[in-house]
Amino acid sequence: MALSKETKAKIVKKYGKNEKDTGSVEVQIALLTEQIKALTEHLKNNHKDAASKRGLMILVGQRRSLLDYLIRTDREAYLKLIVELGLRK
Repeated sequence: MALSKETKAKIVKKYGKNEKDTGSVEVQIALLTEQIKALTEHLKNNHKDAASKRGLMILVGQRRSLLDYLIRTDREAYLKLIVELGLRK
């Protein structure tokens, strides 16, 4: 379920400050969102895959924590990011 190098590079380029900026909160949230989308598609076909369900819940929790951090530190960036990614709130 890992993202391809091309997909990661595209996301980093779009949400990061430069091509090497993989550590910023926005990039991490965008990468987690893509992984969550991929796992969700996988679970639509394989609904009994308990290990993937657990992994999905872990990823959702990590993304939630990062979103909470971002809203505390930079509310404008948070609002912009959730609109771009199509997340609720």
